[in-house]
Amino acid sequence: MGAELLVPAQAEGDDVVLAWEGEDVLAGPLPLRAASQEHHPPARERRHGMPLADLDRKAKQEVVRILEARGAFSVRHGVETVAGALGVSRFTVYNYLNRETALNREKATKGE
Repeated sequence: MGAELLVPAQAEGDDVVLAWEGEDVLAGPLPLRAASQEHHPPARERRHGMPLADLDRKAKQEVVRILEARGAFSVRHGVETVAGALGVSRFTVYNYLNRETALNREKATKGE
């Protein structure tokens, strides 16, 4: 699923630490599934310390970038769920996604 496994000490806010026989052995993000997707925007809210709808445009773009990297938009109704959490339209989320794609394309062209 493209997840990067980490040592437990490197786990961040919404990563999950797995234990074996009472000892933490590895960490990483949970795969995003339709049933668990609704829990991802609240995790982003906890990280930002405020409702996602209250974030400025740049912060909302960053949230979309992070959720896209975690596969939030590869499941059914992903865009609608994220748009609702951010307090923006689906069109705006698609604009943020297109912006990110264009930036990545530009970086690749420049050899960054």
